[in-house]
This record gives sequence, structure tokens and C-alpha cells, in this order.
Amino acid sequence: MTWQGDPSSVRLNGADLYFEVTGPEDSDLPPLVFLHGGPGYNSYSFQDLFGERLEERRVVYLDQRGSGRSGALEDTEQGADTLDLDTLVADVEALREHLGFEQIVPLGHGFGALPALEYARRFPVRTARVVVVNPWVHFPELALTLLAEASARRGQPLDDPAPALRARTPEGEYPPVGAARIEAAFSLVNARDLLNALHFRDAPSRMRLEFIDAEGQLAGGGEVQQALVNQGLWEFEYPPFLQELRRPVFVIAGVHDRTSYPEQVEWLADLAGADVTVLDAGHYPWLDDEDAFAEALEEALSR
Repeated sequence: MTWQGDPSSVRLNGADLYFEVTGPEDSDLPPLVFLHGGPGYNSYSFQDLFGERLEERRVVYLDQRGSGRSGALEDTEQGADTLDLDTLVADVEALREHLGFEQIVPLGHGFGALPALEYARRFPVRTARVVVVNPWVHFPELALTLLAEASARRGQPLDDPAPALRARTPEGEYPPVGAARIEAAFSLVNARDLLNALHFRDAPSRMRLEFIDAEGQLAGGGEVQQALVNQGLWEFEYPPFLQELRRPVFVIAGVHDRTSYPEQVEWLADLAGADVTVLDAGHYPWLDDEDAFAEALEEALSR
């Protein structure tokens, strides 16, 4: 029997969360829960482009809080809707409970690697294993990567603001290194052009994704991105928590995704003992080589 669950929007953990569940209902395998990146993106393009390759598995396609087809961020009596890692992980656990799954396999892409990994850390009994694709885990380092690329594209030497910022920050206070780096990067090259330059293996892959996004009419995400920036996204460093993971971790990386490979991937290999597979692909490896990505994902799920 195949579970062709209708798309649903359910109030969970104080938010309207959109999700779809597909695949065989009688499967003994723990379902995948796809956690998209962005932040503020959606699960539509992954399902549209790769969903047919996962028909033999139960898969939950979730649009995370404030993203895609889920409800917009809300104002509460306590102020603006909280959008931090604690909340995103709590949303996943609330969804698991709602669907009645004993265990899940978080599958996180880009920024979505953070809630995937943190869910596994907090709920090891509920996590069979965790798979991340082109993960982002160290945001000050990612900001430096973006600044280096922006400088090179403008023909300028890299001028990292971090040393001067640290020197003038009073002792005991944290210098906002990541925010300073990203501000400098985006002052040289606009964010979309910069990320496109680092994400995609070639122009056809970028154009194909843009076509799918336009077809889904789900562009946006700026509110989520700004909320995370306001809460210190670019200062966030997850590597100290990687050593606390007690579930198997698998990484699928695209060699052409310079936002993740090799620096971000190396954190997981070194600190979480992650099994790493590197493909001839960019940030969205199912765009560049669907067969290779399918093989790598099946290996990560079955090893």
C-alpha cells in the first residue's frame, strides 16, 4: 500500500506547518524528513525533481516555520515569532509526534543540516541516522568564504574585518565577526549573484532550478532570513556540538559547492566521524547528477 497523504497544514508548536507524506505506509523503514535550506526556502523543488526516486520510502516533505507554504512568522504577546535552532528542532519533534513515527531519518540540506544534526543530538532515540547534503555548520567561516569570493570577483585583495574588530571589542564581549564579514561581502557583490557563483556547477543547473522555483511560485524567504540574522545567524558555530552526536552521520557533498566543500564538510568528518561522499555536483546535487545522488543517498540510508 502506498501512502499518498494529502498535503497538510497543521498547527504544531505554535506555528502553521505545511508538509506532505508520501511512500508505502506499511514500510518498516524509518521515514525521511526532508529539511530544506535557504534559510527560508521550501521542499517543493526537491520533491518535484527527486521525489520519484524516493517512491519506495516514506518521506515527509516539510516547509519549515515561516517558509514556503507554511504560515508566515507571527507576532506574539512576547514579541516577534522566535526562529532559532531550538524552535526549528521542536517543530520537527512536534511533527514526528503528530504523525506517530517511532523514529525518523532527518535529511538536511544546506542550512537545513543544522536542525537535522541538532535533532539527532537531542533526540538520539528518535533518530535512526542523520544525512546532510552540502551542510552549513560554521557561519563565521562561511561568511569569510563569501567575502573571499566577492573580493576575487571585484579584483580586490581579501580584507578580513575580523582582526580589527576583535582588537577594538572590549574584553568579555563577543565581536560580531560573521556579521562584519557578510556585510563586507554583500557590499561588493549582491547576495544572490554571490551565492549563485558558489553554489552551481554550471549555468544550466542554475536555470533549471530557477524554472522549478518559478513553476512552484514559492519565491521569497527574506523574512525568515532577516529574522535569523537578527538572532545572530552569522555568529553561529555548531562544530562544538558535533562531538556530542551519538547517531551515524552521513554527508553528501558536491565538489562544486564552495559554500560547503571542503571547509564545512571537514568539520563533520573530523568532529562527528561522518561518512563523506563527494560528487561531481554543486549545492543541489540532484540537479547535476540524479543517478549519482540517488546512489549516494541509498548508500547513506542502508549502510
